[in-house]
Amino acid sequence: MDGLSVPAHSFKLISGTANHALAQEISRCLGVELCRVTTSRFADGEIFVRIDENIRGSDVFIVQPTNAPADHLMELLLLIDAARRASAARITCVMPYYGYSRQDRKDQPRVAIGAKLVANMIESAGADRVLGIDFHQHQLQGFFDVPVDHLYARPVLVSHYRKKKLKDLVVVAPDVGAAKMARGFAKQLDAAFAIIDKRRPKANVAEVLNVIGDVDGKSCLIADDMIDTAGTMSEAARALKRLGATDVYACATHALLSGPARERLSNAPITEVTVTDTIAIPADRRFDTLQVLSVGELLAKAIRFTHAEQSVSSLFD
Repeated sequence: MDGLSVPAHSFKLISGTANHALAQEISRCLGVELCRVTTSRFADGEIFVRIDENIRGSDVFIVQPTNAPADHLMELLLLIDAARRASAARITCVMPYYGYSRQDRKDQPRVAIGAKLVANMIESAGADRVLGIDFHQHQLQGFFDVPVDHLYARPVLVSHYRKKKLKDLVVVAPDVGAAKMARGFAKQLDAAFAIIDKRRPKANVAEVLNVIGDVDGKSCLIADDMIDTAGTMSEAARALKRLGATDVYACATHALLSGPARERLSNAPITEVTVTDTIAIPADRRFDTLQVLSVGELLAKAIRFTHAEQSVSSLFD
């Protein structure tokens, strides 16, 4: 793509198996070939990886989200270790989705802080930098002792909704944690803002208690960082419709779409659910109102800027 090419010399782009399609899109945007890698399994299920090209002295970027199963995380660690032992000059872990990021604090007795553990493992494996998109909490960057570039999928999603030219738009935060993200959407879309008062009686169960803001006769856009079981999104959409919203749209960066998510979103009064391809979405989790946007070009630009020692934050200026 014009303006995105990088010199092939001393630059290597490696893909894990978790989201090969996204890595191919990044490769296309950069105008470089993916590095040849062999990934297989032993009879007992252990993962084997081998980098099939010389990467000595190269600036290596490894693309692999770490969504479940944990094999994706293990494969990433093995790829980082293989690159380090092959004498790569620098290894950047390109993690479109940061798995275990919701376990970011000790909010109950005797629980693990999984997000910190994952950060420790990535560093111990040999990563020199981390490049991610929409961490569940911004402070996760502080769990790493190596440089972290935190990207936002908001420009990709905002561009999509600007083209729709929705009238009387209200951006709705599905909970207090998503308020900052939703305010950013509202500002860029020149829209009003509302927030849903929600409680969780237990994990993956959401109850809408109240909607703070005027949504009567408005088009509503529910903005969040991820959709897991879709309990929050579906209940929020029903609450907005009860209060008089004309159309309800929903967007999120990471489409986990676990368990009943497909059925819930299909049956919810949502005109369109828009997500990005940070996580590969299999066919059995897709549905008619799902729209998938690519973050390949965004990541390609960030990788090119990192390789050229340019400011990645300039992408969002």
